[in-house]
Amino acid sequence: MNKAASGYSRWGVDLTVVEEALGAIARKAIDRKTGARGLRSIMEAILLDTMFDLPSLEGIAEVIISQQVVEGAAGPLYMYAARAGGARAT
Repeated sequence: MNKAASGYSRWGVDLTVVEEALGAIARKAIDRKTGARGLRSIMEAILLDTMFDLPSLEGIAEVIISQQVVEGAAGPLYMYAARAGGARAT
């Protein structure tokens, strides 16, 4: 996880993976029979689109990965830095 999070820090963005998402990632690795080595490829697949999108998005403060993101049912939640109107999620 630290390696994935460090990639986001170069853009000044925090990466948050909720606890339920961690369990879903572990289950995927077990189902694939890849163990710990498979965790990296699973995380890369989950974060790939976001890593390409982030440089062109302005004001993102945090990216949140939920269980639904891991399962492919939703996209990551982007939290924007507070502005005059407060934080905004997409």
